[in-house]
Amino acid sequence: MILTIILTVAVLLTIAFHFVGIYVKATKFVWIALILLWAAGISIFTSEIKQKGYDSIKKMEGKYSDTDKLIQEAMPEVSVYELIIIKQSFMEHEPRR
Repeated sequence: MILTIILTVAVLLTIAFHFVGIYVKATKFVWIALILLWAAGISIFTSEIKQKGYDSIKKMEGKYSDTDKLIQEAMPEVSVYELIIIKQSFMEHEPRR
């Protein structure tokens, strides 16, 4: 759910910046900047998490079977995207306080 929202906002911003580039007559510059921003975003989402992320995964492990399945599929190197999916699965089962 949260990834869908992030991607929707990113696509809408891309379209908005495209029209800004048309307005200021700098479409090539704007598209180069957008490509670099998308590449940086994808790089961040696919990079491995730090030790603190692995510690939070250990705290979530063993409570819910579908979350454990996601953790086992993601190991041994967990990306930021996989951590978001694991936390989302865990939060669906946790009671609201």
